[in-house]
Amino acid sequence: MNLAVPRRPQSGVTLIEMLIVVALISLFAGLMFPSVSSGIESFRLRQASDGISGFLNAGLNRAERKRVVIEITVDKAQNALAMYSTEPGFAKRLELRDGVRIIDVLPAEPQGPMAPRRFVIYPGGSPPRFGVEIENRRNIRAIVRVDPVTGVPEVERVAPQQ
Repeated sequence: MNLAVPRRPQSGVTLIEMLIVVALISLFAGLMFPSVSSGIESFRLRQASDGISGFLNAGLNRAERKRVVIEITVDKAQNALAMYSTEPGFAKRLELRDGVRIIDVLPAEPQGPMAPRRFVIYPGGSPPRFGVEIENRRNIRAIVRVDPVTGVPEVERVAPQQ
């Protein structure tokens, strides 16, 4: 008679196997981080340029629909755009999120580099030719311009500065 207890096979993970899995996951995360980070920065820039385009389009449409004069102010120091009207109490503001900043206001600024720029849109008239150049943390730039012929804001991607 054999009275020995049968052994069960052991299951589980050894410490070495666990360390190998953690090392592989860390390696993949390290390789993927730059591309994910770049994608997030590109998304922020695209979101900001779409926001500026929509903001300018809203001002152009309001001037035509309501038949009122609209003033659009671009303030580099506050990293924001503002819209005012001759209607009492009408004012809108668009502040750009962290990671995207206003670099320049086109055409060149006669007042100084940080002075707010003001553009006036008259109902029935052609909008002024102006643009807002923005940049993200990776120095990728975009320009949102108002086309004076069509009156439509357009987004243009600019090559990164060295």
